[in-house]
Amino acid sequence: MLFRSTMEKDKKVAMKGKKSAALQPAVKEKVKYTNKQRCLVLASRGVNYRTRHLMKDLESLMPHYKPDVKLDIKKGLAEITDIAEMKSCTYSIFFETRRHTDVYMWISRIPNGPSVRFLLQNIHTTEELKMTGNCLMGSRPLLLFDKQFDSSPELQLIKALFKEVFAVPLGHPKSKPFVDHVMSFFVVDGKIWIRNYQISEKGLTEHDAEKFAKRGEEPSLTEIGPRMVLEIIRIFDDSFTGKTLYENPNYVSPTAARSMEKKKNSGSYAKRMKALERLEQRREEMILPEDELADVFQIGRAVV
Repeated sequence: MLFRSTMEKDKKVAMKGKKSAALQPAVKEKVKYTNKQRCLVLASRGVNYRTRHLMKDLESLMPHYKPDVKLDIKKGLAEITDIAEMKSCTYSIFFETRRHTDVYMWISRIPNGPSVRFLLQNIHTTEELKMTGNCLMGSRPLLLFDKQFDSSPELQLIKALFKEVFAVPLGHPKSKPFVDHVMSFFVVDGKIWIRNYQISEKGLTEHDAEKFAKRGEEPSLTEIGPRMVLEIIRIFDDSFTGKTLYENPNYVSPTAARSMEKKKNSGSYAKRMKALERLEQRREEMILPEDELADVFQIGRAVV
């Protein structure tokens, strides 16, 4: 009898332990933060307001963003590599401004390169666009690349740099464990077009969104911003310096484009002036010479 009572007590204790273990909430394992890459983002002096707002947009999209003060480019760009190494950054984005209007964008791998220099065009920030799309600050994006990025070696290199720079590292302390937007990169007319879209699903709650996904319906994309267009200028084998690996043969600098436009305008002005001179010459040729007998009848009338 004593043996049976002790066995029943042990069974009850074991059942209680099982219930308590079942009632305990499941503890999620934290993702290890192994890919500790950081991206240094800075600009030169004389940067305009549009570029500053673009840098703020990149800061909100990139949790691994590391800012720094403006740099004086008269001393050269080699200092950027030293600053990035001091801040333990593996990549760097530098916005270079010339003549207060022309903006160039550098993307470099620290410390041994390669680096790419782009001409930054058609900048439109999120505040300027005022799109209806939205995403969580620090969420991880999906990177979508055009198939033309695999057509040439220089585009393959740029694709690899974009993957490392714009992809949020897994398990970053400032990142969110969600994927709610897509950064797309397209090659059109020899230029790289960058757009950012929200992945919007039907349903106000997570349960409705899961039902929507189970039905196999595709989510819709809503643009968030920012927008920008990059034109490749040159690729170097080192960080901001080195030998030229690739140079765009179709690139025309903004200064050269402005001078060509001035020449065209000046040529049209010269053509107009020459046309006016020819018109004056024709008018002079159309004037009839004086007739010697024009006053004959007037003299006869005066005598009478």
